[in-house]
Amino acid sequence: MLTSTSNRLTTLIVRAFSAVMVCMVVLYLFNNYVVFWLKWPETWQVFAHFLDNSSNSKLSDEQGTNGLILLFAYVIVIAAVILFTLARPSRTLENDADFYSRFAAFIVRAAFWSVLLIGLTDTLISFLRVEDMLASVVGQDLTTQLGRPIFRGLYIHYPLMVISIIIAFFSRTLGFMWLAFLVVLAEFLIVVTRFVFSYEQAFMGDLVRFWYAALFLFASSYTLLTEGHVRVDVLYANFSEKNKARSNVFGSLLLGLPLCWTILTQGMAGKGASINSPLLSFEISQSGFGMYVKYLMAGFLVVFAVSMAIQFVSTILGGVAALSKASESDSH
Repeated sequence: MLTSTSNRLTTLIVRAFSAVMVCMVVLYLFNNYVVFWLKWPETWQVFAHFLDNSSNSKLSDEQGTNGLILLFAYVIVIAAVILFTLARPSRTLENDADFYSRFAAFIVRAAFWSVLLIGLTDTLISFLRVEDMLASVVGQDLTTQLGRPIFRGLYIHYPLMVISIIIAFFSRTLGFMWLAFLVVLAEFLIVVTRFVFSYEQAFMGDLVRFWYAALFLFASSYTLLTEGHVRVDVLYANFSEKNKARSNVFGSLLLGLPLCWTILTQGMAGKGASINSPLLSFEISQSGFGMYVKYLMAGFLVVFAVSMAIQFVSTILGGVAALSKASESDSH
């Protein structure tokens, strides 16, 4: 009876921790958006505004109010997530692990469809531009606008991302094999056009790099889910199921999650950070009429870190569930 009660308490604690961890990842991205895109104050600025009387730390009344609302909203959301988790004690660790795995898979599916649609569309636009045919298709005014990175990002890339999210919601397949095939096909096209027709443009190489980076970064969490990563070890393969579960739990806690948080916090720490800077400026390559997707490749790191963090949470839940079952069987 004591063991059963202890396992139930452990289950609730682990489920609450997992829910808070995923919630904090989502809130961190939301906070990054409102601070650097919408110009709302950062959390430390809000505290400084109300606790420090120096003029250097003072915000406008509107900014102070916005920051305070945002701060309370974060606290309320995290508290609501904890209460919602505790209010559903019948859910098992396996249920939550499966939910988070499916959530991570949804993010990756949406990202996959985004790079597929954006890659094809941006390549077509770049081809028409470099061959001076775009104006005859869409008109001179729109051609000029499509030459601006911010316009192409806001009115071409972002709508395609929304469409990709909708497709990912209804489609349950991950097309990584097709993305790998398209990478090979794009590279083959470069070889044929270069050596047979003596034709090569910057956007062709950009497309290969765009899809190639997506293939490796987006597939990581899915590969983790399916145990597809190559394990180079002399110990893990000989572990008992119980020790494998311990290894997965502590590895995710001590190595996996800290890595994901390091990518997010270092890459999105400020406007000039390595991820935020290209995203905010819609950065493009300097290769003439190449694709306008360089800023999106910085965003690949966000998809990688978020999907891996959620999958690591799922791994922790699965590992604790295995340990709980092993503990119950040992007690009988």
